[in-house]
Order: sequence, then C-alpha cells, then structure tokens
Amino acid sequence: MYRIVDKSYFSPNVLRLEIEAPLIAKARKAGHFVIVRVDERGERIPLTIAGADVQRGTITLVVQKMGVSSTKLCNLNVGDEVTDVVGPLGKATHIERFGTVVCACGGVGTAPMLPIAEALKQAGNRVITVLAARTKDLVILEEQMRQFSDEVVVMTDDGSYGQKGLVTAGVESVIQREKVDFCVTIGPAIMMKFVSLLTKKYEVPTIASLNTIMVDGTGMCGACRVTVGGQTKFVCVDGPEFDAHQVDFDEMMMRLGAYRAEEQEAKEHLLEQK
Repeated sequence: MYRIVDKSYFSPNVLRLEIEAPLIAKARKAGHFVIVRVDERGERIPLTIAGADVQRGTITLVVQKMGVSSTKLCNLNVGDEVTDVVGPLGKATHIERFGTVVCACGGVGTAPMLPIAEALKQAGNRVITVLAARTKDLVILEEQMRQFSDEVVVMTDDGSYGQKGLVTAGVESVIQREKVDFCVTIGPAIMMKFVSLLTKKYEVPTIASLNTIMVDGTGMCGACRVTVGGQTKFVCVDGPEFDAHQVDFDEMMMRLGAYRAEEQEAKEHLLEQK
C-alpha cells in the first residue's frame, strides 16, 4: 500500500498528489511513469512522475479527473492509501546539450514536462517553455516552469492570460525569431500532432511523450501499441517518447477513443452510486 502524504489543487479537476514510494523516488528519472491501481478492483492507469523527493521517499503525480479510476484517485485524501504503484516504467528522456530547446506543453502535460525541462536546463541548454491551456484557470505549474526555463511563453485559447492562441502559435513565434535546435512536446494527442506538423515544416527535431491506453505496462498486452515510422511500437516499453515526426497520430487518436462508450457507461454508474 502507498500512502498519500500531501494533496493540493491546481483547479477543481486537476490535483497534485504526493505519495510515499521510496524505491521509485530513488530510481526515477525524467520521462519515467508509474501505473497506479487505486483499489483491489480498480483498473491500471499510467501516470507520469512529475517529481520525486528522495529524502522524503515520495513521488509527485498530477492527476486530472476524467474517467472512473482518475476520479476515485482524486477523491482520496491525505492518509489514504493506494493499492498499487508500479514503476518507474518506460525509458527515461534522452538528455544532452542540444542548444536551444522548446518545451511545448498543454494542459496537464505541463506536469511531466517539468522534470524534463529541469534536466535539459541542468545539461546546459537554453530552455524556452511554451505553456498552453484553454483558459487562465487551467494554467498549471507556471512558476515551477520558470525556475528551469530561460523564458516561458503562456498561451490561452480565450486570451484570458498570456497571449491568445494555440500552443503552435507560441512555438512558431519562437522558431521564427531564433534558431531552435530541439523540441519536446507533451499534451493532448491532437496538440502534439499539430506541434509535430509545425516543427517538421521548420525541420526542428522533435520528440513527443505519448499518452496511450495501457494495461500491464510491460509490453505483454499490446494495448498501447502505436505506429512509428511504419513499425509497431509499444509505448510502455519502447517509449513513452518517440520521434514525433514519425508517429501516426491519427491512428493513435482513433485507438484512444476505442472504449469511449464503455468509459461513459462506467462514469454514469459511478454517479448513480453516490
């Protein structure tokens, strides 16, 4: 069992949870994720490790209430325990001194980007973060991102904070004014697709951290498979990061919607139980 030691809110539906997991905290690197099972009958959901404190023996997860399992996790309080936290899983982010790196993140994708931006900065890169959200209320971790970024560009769909526009507008404005050597993008699949199309046009090497459906997290079930460069890859063991210009995002988005009806039915059942 893994005890929750701290809980805070970024917004009514986006939470930060600090969970006791000393072995994971010690072994984790930027880009790693865990698979969480809330209770004995719960499904397994992948969550990127947003941070770790080796001294406290804790890891930080940022969770958005979406389906039944994420809602149950968010409803837990300090002192409550999670049945399973397995990790660290996946391949860590490849970090080197690229030069100028743009970190393009949207929504809760900012959370997994935070340790990557930190590692890139520590490696001597110039880090420019483009942080996007639908409205000002959904912008998260801005101050933390500023600690590891030479510049932060905030974009909101409605113009309620920062600049009005999509993440791609912010990324393109940076590319047009200076040489960008590398790009990392994390967020909704549709966002990563269009960031990838943009950076491909400007010939900027780009990696995307994919958020596919997962079950076992060891490459056995095949639920997380994606097509990258015409080959089948498993996000849980081959990723979660891939060359964004080689990812078939349309296929990935189609697979993400495969269980939408069942997810909606499960949510309705959860509401009936309240």
